[in-house]
Amino acid sequence: MCVMYKGVTTCFRFPGQLNSDLRKLAVNMVPFPRLHFFVPGFAPLTALCSRPYRALNVPGLVQQMFDAKNLMVACDPLHGRYLTAAAIFRGRLSTKEVDEQMANIQRRNSAYFAPWIPNNVQTAMCDIPPRGLRMCATFVGNNTAIAGGPLQRIRTQFAEMYRRRAFVHWYTGEGMDEMEFSQAESTLNDLRDEYQQCQDATASIDNGEARQRTASSNKGVRQTATAVGTRRQPDTAQIRKPR
Repeated sequence: MCVMYKGVTTCFRFPGQLNSDLRKLAVNMVPFPRLHFFVPGFAPLTALCSRPYRALNVPGLVQQMFDAKNLMVACDPLHGRYLTAAAIFRGRLSTKEVDEQMANIQRRNSAYFAPWIPNNVQTAMCDIPPRGLRMCATFVGNNTAIAGGPLQRIRTQFAEMYRRRAFVHWYTGEGMDEMEFSQAESTLNDLRDEYQQCQDATASIDNGEARQRTASSNKGVRQTATAVGTRRQPDTAQIRKPR
C-alpha cells in the first residue's frame, strides 16, 4: 500500500515525460460527484528474493495492472466496467510503447470499458524508478464492480449489526440519532444503484439513441417525400384550356 501511494504522488515529486498531478487525476477519474471510490493497484507484485529472476517489460506491467490479483480492493473488475482509469509508469520507458500497450488492452477488452466515456484511460510517466526496481506501474481505476464487492459487503455487515442494535448505544450516547443510521444505509443503497445504472447504461442509452435516430430518419424521409409530391403537383389555376 505504501508503494502504491508513493506511485500516485510521484509525478509532482520527480521529473517525467508525461507528468500529472492530483488535480488532473481527480478531474479525469470522477465522472459523477458520488462515484469517487477507486480501485488501486500496483505492478509488479513480486517477492524480494524472486525479483532478480523476473523479467520486467511494458506488456507485462500493463497486463498485471488490470489483473484482479494486483488490485488492493477485494473485487473482480471483470464483474463490472471501468468508467475511468489512470496508469502511472516509473522508469526509463518508451512513450510510444506504453501508449500502444494501453491502446491494445483497451481494444482487446473493450467490453469492460464504458464506451460512452471516450479516452477514459489517463497515462502518466516518471523517469525515476523506485528503489530496487527497474520499472513499475501504479494503477487507479474507477470500476463499477466495487458496488457488488466492498459496498455490498459493507451493507450486509451493517444490516446484520443494526438489526440487533449492536454498538448503537455508543453512538446514541454521544447524541447521535438512530435515524441517521437508516439514512446512511439508504445512502449506501443509492450509491450502489448508481454504480449499477452506470454499468447497465450502455445498452439502454444506445437503444434509445438508435430509436431516436431511426425516428428522425423516417420523419426526414416523409418530409422529403411530401415536399417532392408538392413540387410535382400542377397548379390548376395556371393551366389554360385550349381555344
